[in-house]
Amino acid sequence: MSLSNTPAPLGRGAAGPEEPTAALAEPTRKVTARWVTGLVLVNVGINAAFFGPINVFIGQQAISIDAPAKEAILSLVTACGAAVSLVANPLFGALSDRTTSRYGRRAPWVLAGAVLAAAALLAMSGAATVALMVLFWCLVQLGANAAYAAITAAVPDRVPVKQRGGVGGLAAMGQTLGILAGAVFGAAVSGNFMVGYWLCAAALLVSVLPYLFHRNDPALPKGKLPAFRPGEFVRGFWVSPRAYPDFAWAWLTRFLVNVGNQLTIVYLLFFLRDIIRHEDPAAGVLVLTGIYAVMVMVTAVVAGPWSDRVGRRKPFVIGSSITIAMAGAIMAFFPVWPGALAGAAVLGIGFGAYLAVDFALLTQVLPFAVDRGKDMGIINVANSLPQVVAPFLAFMAVAYGGGYRSLFVTAAVIGLLGAVFVVKIKSVR
Repeated sequence: MSLSNTPAPLGRGAAGPEEPTAALAEPTRKVTARWVTGLVLVNVGINAAFFGPINVFIGQQAISIDAPAKEAILSLVTACGAAVSLVANPLFGALSDRTTSRYGRRAPWVLAGAVLAAAALLAMSGAATVALMVLFWCLVQLGANAAYAAITAAVPDRVPVKQRGGVGGLAAMGQTLGILAGAVFGAAVSGNFMVGYWLCAAALLVSVLPYLFHRNDPALPKGKLPAFRPGEFVRGFWVSPRAYPDFAWAWLTRFLVNVGNQLTIVYLLFFLRDIIRHEDPAAGVLVLTGIYAVMVMVTAVVAGPWSDRVGRRKPFVIGSSITIAMAGAIMAFFPVWPGALAGAAVLGIGFGAYLAVDFALLTQVLPFAVDRGKDMGIINVANSLPQVVAPFLAFMAVAYGGGYRSLFVTAAVIGLLGAVFVVKIKSVR
């Protein structure tokens, strides 16, 4: 991976006097089914690596180390890892923007990130202390976010606007299949979290291969971007809300909806174990995740192309945000197994449509063509920052705020705020 350090005529957000290179041009040709399949599989692997541990294995590992402090350990580990992702995602996105490898800008980071995350998952399986859990989970987040930043930026790089809802829906399906795979691993290993981590590592490595072999990732020629200057590079991570208000509102709405979603699922294993008294909490997580996954995939693949056809994004995002909030209310006031089943279904219906259409909306408010990786990385902070905020809010709600009902009501209220602020976006219908 090499970074361009040579002055170039191409300015930030402008094409310059010559025809833009293929790596920087606005895409107009539809992507192939093979390319989309590779994109989907990368999303499967990354999300299996994220959510298998978050939903099952870190909790089981915490119980094995100190059962009475399991909530605090889970919150600490996941929050520290998410803090790393806050920096890693936009950083690797920005580095991929400037990468001049002959293999393309995004593919080298997908490969390197997957290898690092897989190695850290293997190390995580043997962690016997909280400190080692934190260290290795932070490395998992570092590698997985490098891969995720690159594969996310590949969509505005290669997919034309009129195809982005459909591709966003399929990417959301891949994310959901990854979450489901993590739950399947959790149920299959019967509490043996070490084997679970190994399965997640293997799934991640295998998942990136189809994309790497059929990446459609044009190389960025040396000299196409201005010289690399550390000060300008760091300042580039600030995108002024005053200058680009739609980008700011889109970021805020995604952050709020993801906080609401994370609050609903972060203590799911413990909710089933301690409140519902499910006889096999890990199997219960699998059932709920399966229902959620089916609903996400159905609504994502329907809502994404539908929004492409009608040329509208905001009504879908608003409706799906309200539906997500309804799931929190169901879990709050019906804390029984049928209520959990209904909550999982409603959450899946809302989040599937949201993932597909909001992703397409976000790609349409990016400020600069030359900074797609960095800007998508900043947007992805709205996915990872809730992993820092939500565990803290969840711990406070459960420990000091009245328990799980308070937790789920908070999730519903925050999700509704996300729906409210979507109307502030002006450049996208």
